Amino acid sequence: MTAFDRLKKLCDEQGISVNKLEENIGLGKNTLYSWKKKIPTGSNLTRVADYFDVSVDYLLGRTDKKRYYDLTEKDERDIEKDLERIINSAESDFGLASFDGKVLDEMDKEDKELYITSLKNALRMHKRLAKKKFTPKKYR
Repeated sequence: MTAFDRLKKLCDEQGISVNKLEENIGLGKNTLYSWKKKIPTGSNLTRVADYFDVSVDYLLGRTDKKRYYDLTEKDERDIEKDLERIINSAESDFGLASFDGKVLDEMDKEDKELYITSLKNALRMHKRLAKKKFTPKKYR
């Protein structure tokens, strides 16, 4: 997949045309279409990456990870471990208050699933925010 293909895909996801993108970031007409035939370099590449909040490496096809703070498989495994630990501690004698003041053991199946999904989403959001905040610039 070329840099232009990735650019086009990002434009489609945002619902804008390549020409509209050129207008939005202050580039001349058909500047980005030159990416079909040559590898982009310089400030135009950085402008596009900043506009879409993706890495330059993603645009160049060096990685499939759009953002440096996207979760990896290892992050997902860590989240599952944390979730299991939280659920196990909630089911222990301490109990953990949840919906309507019920502890995890007293919840019906649907409430328990909602609770676990909420916890998982909170853990994922926390992990993503932590990566965004604490990743040194040299690794971005």
